[in-house]
Amino acid sequence: LTGDIQIPSPPTNVHASEISKTYVVLSWDPPVPRGREPLTYFIEKSMVGSGSWQRVNAQVAVKSPRYAVFDLAEGKPYVFRVLSANKHGISDPSEITEPIQPQDTVVVPSAPGQVVATRNTKTSVVVQWDKPKHEEDLYGYYIDYSVVGSNHWEPSNHKPIKYNRFVVHGLETGQQYVFRVKAANAVGLSENSQESEAVIVQAALTCPSYPHGITLLNCDGHSMTLGWKAPTYSGGSPIIGYYMDKREANHQNWHEVNSSLITRTIYTVEDLTEDSFYEFKVAAANLVGIGQPSDPSEHFKCKAWTMPEPGPAYDLMVCEVRNTSLVLLWKAPVYEGQSPITGYLVDYKEVDSEDWLTANEKPTAKRYFKVTDLHEGHTYVFKVRAVNDAGAGKSSERSEPVLVEARPGTKEIYSGVDDEGNIFLAFECKEATDASHFAWGKSYEEIDDAHKFKIETEGNRSKLYFKNPDKSDLGTYSISVSDTDGISSSFVMDEEEFERLMTLSYEIKNPTIPLKSELAYEVLEKGEVRFWIQAESLSPDSTFRFVINDREVENGDRHKINCDRSNGIIEMVMEKFTIDNEGTYTVQIQDGKAKNQSSLVLIGDAFKAVLADAELQRKEFLRKQGPHFSEFLYWNVTEECEVLLSCKVANTKKETDFRWYKDGSGVDTEELPDVQKGECHLSLPKLSRKDEGVYKATLSDDRGHDVSSLELSGKVYDDIILALSGMSGKTASPLKILCTEEGIRLQCFLKYYNEEMKVNWCHRESKISSGEKMKIGGGEDVAWLQISEPTEKDKGNYTFEIFGDKQSYKRTLDLSGQAFDDACAEFQRLKAAAFAEKNRGKVIGGLPDVVTIMDGKTLNLTCTVFGNPDPEVVWFKNDKAFELNEHYAVTLEQGKYASLSIKGVTSEDSGKYSIHVKNKYGGETVDVTVSVYRHGEKMPEIKPGQLAKPRPIPPS
Repeated sequence: LTGDIQIPSPPTNVHASEISKTYVVLSWDPPVPRGREPLTYFIEKSMVGSGSWQRVNAQVAVKSPRYAVFDLAEGKPYVFRVLSANKHGISDPSEITEPIQPQDTVVVPSAPGQVVATRNTKTSVVVQWDKPKHEEDLYGYYIDYSVVGSNHWEPSNHKPIKYNRFVVHGLETGQQYVFRVKAANAVGLSENSQESEAVIVQAALTCPSYPHGITLLNCDGHSMTLGWKAPTYSGGSPIIGYYMDKREANHQNWHEVNSSLITRTIYTVEDLTEDSFYEFKVAAANLVGIGQPSDPSEHFKCKAWTMPEPGPAYDLMVCEVRNTSLVLLWKAPVYEGQSPITGYLVDYKEVDSEDWLTANEKPTAKRYFKVTDLHEGHTYVFKVRAVNDAGAGKSSERSEPVLVEARPGTKEIYSGVDDEGNIFLAFECKEATDASHFAWGKSYEEIDDAHKFKIETEGNRSKLYFKNPDKSDLGTYSISVSDTDGISSSFVMDEEEFERLMTLSYEIKNPTIPLKSELAYEVLEKGEVRFWIQAESLSPDSTFRFVINDREVENGDRHKINCDRSNGIIEMVMEKFTIDNEGTYTVQIQDGKAKNQSSLVLIGDAFKAVLADAELQRKEFLRKQGPHFSEFLYWNVTEECEVLLSCKVANTKKETDFRWYKDGSGVDTEELPDVQKGECHLSLPKLSRKDEGVYKATLSDDRGHDVSSLELSGKVYDDIILALSGMSGKTASPLKILCTEEGIRLQCFLKYYNEEMKVNWCHRESKISSGEKMKIGGGEDVAWLQISEPTEKDKGNYTFEIFGDKQSYKRTLDLSGQAFDDACAEFQRLKAAAFAEKNRGKVIGGLPDVVTIMDGKTLNLTCTVFGNPDPEVVWFKNDKAFELNEHYAVTLEQGKYASLSIKGVTSEDSGKYSIHVKNKYGGETVDVTVSVYRHGEKMPEIKPGQLAKPRPIPPS
C-alpha cells in the first residue's frame, strides 16, 4: 500500500452465518485494500418493501467482521448491508444481502462421511469425502490435517469450500498425515468426520521419465553394444526394464529390438549390417506403464573397433554434490583395446567455458573420483577417459550439467551402535518414495556380501550393519537414493572411528555397572572400619558379594553388611579391626547382564595406617568419655600483638580442674579459666626468646584426665614471629626522620617490634645490610635505620618492609631535596652541639653541695675539671672574686685537679663558694655552701651529703 488510501472501501460477501426466530448472525469479508488505519463497522437493516434503512449499532462500532442482529420480527424478510469506518470517514454501503427471513428451519449439518487421502505431489495430498446425509443450505466444508502421532490439528482452508474434494498444499515431503472434515451452514459447524487413513506425502505414481545418454560401447561389425542412463525419476514405482527401438539412418520407420524387457542399462543389438549407420531410442517401464522414449541417439556406424586404446567409459553418475566438491562414478569400458585398462582420467569444465581441465594428474585405478576445489554456485560438466598402455581412449559421453551447491537440509551418513551392540551406518532421506532404492556401497561398489553386511531399510531410513567387524571393514562407504534428485552421501571408516565403535560395542555387549566410587574405607568414631562402594544405580534384583582374601564373608556379628539399593551403596562395617585383618577386600556386583567389581588392597604400610587410625579412634572415643580437649593447644595473635595460647574443652563440669604448665612448672595466672565456657587462654604479651618452652594444659576430674601440650620453639616460634610481623605490619606508621649527632635516623613505629622479625630496609630498591655506615635496629615499638655521616650518595627513596605469613607491608620515604637538606642541617647542628658538650669545661670530680666545719680547722675543697682545650678555673665567694693570700690558697695541678684551701676557718668564712670552669665551648659553675661552727657548739644537723649540681655557662 502506498498510503494514499484514507476512507476505506466497503466490505464484501455479506451473508447470514446463523438464523433463528428473532435474530440473524451476519458475517462479511473486510475491504481490500484495508488501508493503514484500524477498521470498525456499522450494520444497517431494512424490512423488505419498507424502503427505509435503520442503523443497528448506532452507538457502538463493531470491530470484528461478525455481528448478531436481534429484535427482528419473526417471519418477516429483511435485507442487510455493512459500512466500513476509520478515522477518516465511513465507506459506501456494501452490496445488499438476499432477503433473509428469521425462522428456525435450519439445523447444524451432520458430519461428512468417509475421508480418503491420496498422494498428489511431494508437498500436497488430495483429500476427498462423502457428503453429509443432509447437505441442504451448506456453506461448504473445512479440512484439518495432523502429523501422525502429534495430536495437533491445523486448518487447511479459512473459507468454506463448496466441493467435496480439496488439495492440501504446503505439507512436508516424507511425513505422514491424517485428515478430517466438517461441514458448515448458517447455524454452525458439524461434528468432525472420522479421520482418514494415514498417507505419506509423496508424488503420485506415474510412468517413468525418459532414459538418456545412449552411448556406443563396442562394435564387432555385425553387432553393437549400447549403454544408457536410467531415467531421473522412476514415477514412484521401481523400473522393471527397458524397451529399445532401432532404425537405419535416413529411414522413417522404427523397429522393435526386444520383445521382452531389458533389465540392465546395457544391451547388445545383433544382426546388424556392416558399414551401415543406425540410431536407437530407449523407453523405461514400471508398474504404471511405459514412459516416454529417449531422444534418438546419434548415428552409429556398424564397423568393427580395432583401435589399441580403450573404448569409452559409460553410465557417468554424479553424487555427493556439496558446496565445493562432488563425487563422479562410472562404469568400465566394454572395449578395453589391445591391453588391459590401467586407470582413468577425469575431465571437467564450466558449462560456458571452452577449455576442459583434467582433475587428476595421474590416472586413478578406481572407478570413482572426488573432484574438489570447485566454485560454489557454478555449473560444470564432466567426462572420463580410460587409459591403457596405448594411451587414453575415447571420452565418455559428457555428464548432465551439475550445479555445485549443497542442497538445503543435506544429511550425511552417521555411525552408531544399537542397543544390542551392533555397529551400523545409517542414512535418512525424507525425499525417498516407495520406489526409492537405498544403494549402499564400499569404495562405491554396491555391497552384496551377506556374510559381512546386513542392510535394513524402513520408510525413509536405511541402515548398514557390520556382522563381524574387523580391520578389513576400514574404507569409504557410500549410499545413493534412487528416484530422488541425486541424494547421496559417503562416510570414511578410519581406524580411529572403527576403534571407537568397537569399544562402544564391547561395552554394550559386555555391560558394566557404572560406579560413582570404587571400594573405599573409612574409620568410624569408635574405631570400627567401614568398607563401602557406590554404584550409579542398582535395581531391586541386583546381587553382591563381599570377599576377603578369596573367602566370601556373610552378614553377622563380625561383619555387618548392608545394601541401600535406592542410593546404590553397599557397605560392610568391621567392629574390631585387628592385626588379623590384613589382606585384599573385594566387592562383586551383578545386576541383570551387567557386572562390576572393585578391590582394595590393605597390605604392609597401607594396612598399618588403617590399623593405627582405628586404634587411635578407639582411644579417642574412650578419652572423650571424660573431660577432654575438643581442640588441643594452639596459638594465635591478637590485634594488640599479644600471643594467646588457646584450647577448647568439652564434657566438663564445675568440679573439673584446669591448670597451665611451662617446662613442667605451674604457671601463675591472675584467675583460673572457667572450663564450662569451653575455651581457655594463656596470654604471652611482648613475646621474646624467654617465652620459649613446652606449654601444657591439663584437665581432670573423677571421670578421667586429659593433657594437651605445645612446644613453643623452633618452627612454631618462627611461625608466631611471622604472624606477629603481619599483625604489627598493619599498624606500621609512615616513616619519620629523626636527626642525631651520629647522622639521620629513619623510624617506623609499630604496635610491637622484635629484632627477630623479618624486615628489609632498601635504598633505591637495593637491600641494605646492617653495618657501620647504615645500621639497622629497633625497640619494642619502633624499627629504625641509622644513616651515619650522610652524604649526597645517601639521597633517594628508602623503603621499610615487614613480612607477615600471608603478605608484607611497605612504608616509603623520599629522602632527597629539601627533606634531605633540612635533615643534614639538623644533623650538623646536633653534631656540633654534641662536640661542644663533649669538650666544654666541666667539673667531673665530686664537690658536695654543703660542707660543715669547726672553726680553726683547714677546709680543702677539691675536684677534677675537664675541658678541651684546658679550661680556665676561677673561684668565687658569695659570687665575688676574692683575694688569694695565706688564708685562701688555690691550686690547679696537671690542668685537671683544682682545689681551694682555707686555713684556720672562722665564722666569717661561712658562705657560698663557687668554682667557675670555662673554655671556648662553655663551662659550668658548681656552688658549695660552707657552714662554720665554733668549738664547743653542737655540730649542726645536716642532711646526708649530696653532690653539688653544676650550672651551665654558655660559650663565649
